[in-house]
Amino acid sequence: MANQQGDLGAALEPVVRDAVDAAGFELEELEVQRAGRRSLVKVVVDADSGIGLDEVADVSRTVSGVLDGHDHVLGGPYTLEVTSPGIDRPLTKPRHWRRNRLRLVKVRAGEETFTGRVGDTDEDGVQLLVGGQLRRLEFAAVNHAVVEVEFKQPPPEELALLGGGSQEGSR
Repeated sequence: MANQQGDLGAALEPVVRDAVDAAGFELEELEVQRAGRRSLVKVVVDADSGIGLDEVADVSRTVSGVLDGHDHVLGGPYTLEVTSPGIDRPLTKPRHWRRNRLRLVKVRAGEETFTGRVGDTDEDGVQLLVGGQLRRLEFAAVNHAVVEVEFKQPPPEELALLGGGSQEGSR
């Protein structure tokens, strides 16, 4: 059964990705699960500027139309769930780091665990502000990284060190 679910996801991934791309977003994850005679299709989407509830609804309508056209693949009724990534999503790709510029992250790299504020990102690594010092971290060295929830604005001096006058991209 797990193999069949993987096959469904693999068969639907190109058409769902095209629909999400056409709507102006990126497909982060597609998961298809069988629940009796129904399928649960979970689609996780994101964008550099984030994604709001109205945009999730638009993507949901777009993906639903595409899935209705591929009913033969699903083989019956389905439930569609379209969502954005949660705050607890691990930062695994350069775009995840870019989208969280100026946010606080908790990082485990090798034997070391630390908290830092995200600065400039390229395809190989990120500049972090850790303990008042700028530090380059290569993505290859990261074992795990997640955004830390902050309940107040970051200190202006930290933002200045990272070249950010305001917390752009924060939600």
